[in-house]
Amino acid sequence: MQAKDMCEVTKINEDVVLSVKKQMPELAMAAQIFKALADETRLKIAYALTIEEELCVCDVGEIIGSSTATASHHLRFLRDISLAKSQRKGKQVYYSLADHHVNALVKLAYEHAIEEGEKDGESS
Repeated sequence: MQAKDMCEVTKINEDVVLSVKKQMPELAMAAQIFKALADETRLKIAYALTIEEELCVCDVGEIIGSSTATASHHLRFLRDISLAKSQRKGKQVYYSLADHHVNALVKLAYEHAIEEGEKDGESS
C-alpha cells in the first residue's frame, strides 16, 4: 500500500467511531447478496429479469448461453437467497426478481459501472 493511501499519523476520532459502531447493523445477509451478484452469469440473469419481468428456465439458458441445467442451478441459487422467486406454469418454471429492491440494486450497479467507465475514458 502506498503512503498516499494512508493517514500520516494515527488520530482516531473516538466520538465518530463510537457513533458509527453503535449504528452498524449486521451485514452478513447484504454481503450474501453482493456475493451472489458478483458472479457475472448470475448478474446477467438478474439483469435479464429487469428487462423481462418473468422468464422460463429455458429462455434464461438461451440468454446466458448455457444449458437449461446450468441456468436452473443459477436461478435456484438466486431463489435460495431470496433474490428471485419461481412459479411453475404447466410444464415450465418461470422466474422473476424477488421485489423492486433487487431490480433497483441490479440497475444501480450497472448504471454506476457505466458512469465509472465513462469517467475512466475521459481521464485517459
